[in-house]
Amino acid sequence: MSDVLNRLADVLEQRKQAEPDSSYVARLYAKGLDAILKKIGEEATETVMAAKDGQPDKLVYEVADLWFHSLVLLAQQDLHPDAVLAELDRRFGLSGLEEKAARGRQ
Repeated sequence: MSDVLNRLADVLEQRKQAEPDSSYVARLYAKGLDAILKKIGEEATETVMAAKDGQPDKLVYEVADLWFHSLVLLAQQDLHPDAVLAELDRRFGLSGLEEKAARGRQ
């Protein structure tokens, strides 16, 4: 699974150097952070709507779009998906309630 994330991260990194008219992602990068954030907001809304519709295939499709655009954001911010995976791994086995309480003490 992480192989897919690594391959996608490599492509997203390459698109940062590409001309805006050469790809969708290069165009998003050229438009800047606000455009990327707007797209994530749109995809999050579409994910919620798909979940409410109760159509599993549509939900998977929309979550894929949301994850993709989140990966675009990470790359734009010079972050790799491994950073998110490491954070998830850090939280693994930790109660969500404990993790939330620990954040409140920081």
